[in-house]
Amino acid sequence: MTLPKFLDLWQSTLNWSPSEQQQAQFQALLDRLCILNAGVNLTRITSPEAFWEKHLWDSLWGIQLWLDGPPQTLRAIDIGTGGGFPGIPAAIALPTWQVTLLDSTRKKIACLETLCQALSLSSAHPVCDRAETLGHRKGDRAAYDVALIRAVGPVSSCAEYALPFLKIGGTAILYRGQWTLEEERVLQRALPQLGGELAELRRATTPLTRAQRHGLYLHKVEPTPATFPRKVGLPSQHPLGL
Repeated sequence: MTLPKFLDLWQSTLNWSPSEQQQAQFQALLDRLCILNAGVNLTRITSPEAFWEKHLWDSLWGIQLWLDGPPQTLRAIDIGTGGGFPGIPAAIALPTWQVTLLDSTRKKIACLETLCQALSLSSAHPVCDRAETLGHRKGDRAAYDVALIRAVGPVSSCAEYALPFLKIGGTAILYRGQWTLEEERVLQRALPQLGGELAELRRATTPLTRAQRHGLYLHKVEPTPATFPRKVGLPSQHPLGL
């Protein structure tokens, strides 16, 4: 299956377009993912146009700030990466980044290790662990410049997973579909407990299907108290701010 290039769409929507090498890596990502998907359910989206929009474009629009800026050597973590999104597209598009791909499912991480080797993507590092555990570990706690989390769980739970990983001044990007005022109120009540603040709420429309997207940009302004993240399961079972 041939991945569409959509160079004009990349440029008009993100003010960025992939190089020939990056295009080749995106194509290889689709090819390899389809093969691995036969053994482990990494994604339901494998048609070329849907893959381009829902996995490539959808991963990269949230980090547009870095795509059209000068190269930076940053450390990022993709929390709950699943099939490698948004972390692998981010590592391809921003080769100066070091990206940790975090997931608690060993089979998925084994597939991502194979995938990264096949793509010669040495800047992406799959790790099998829970955010509640790794977020307390020396070398990972307060060690990242950027945290990415594309999930459908409660927004304050996502913030609790992400903020402990960040250095002071770091940014967590929470990828959301729909967004409500009540969700924003819950998040605003939770953030002071975690040492964060909501710096920006960005809205976007996907280029092909015209679906709505929201990106929440949380800045780490104070150290996260040692009690966070709470024990495994608690952030999702008892979200902050409710």
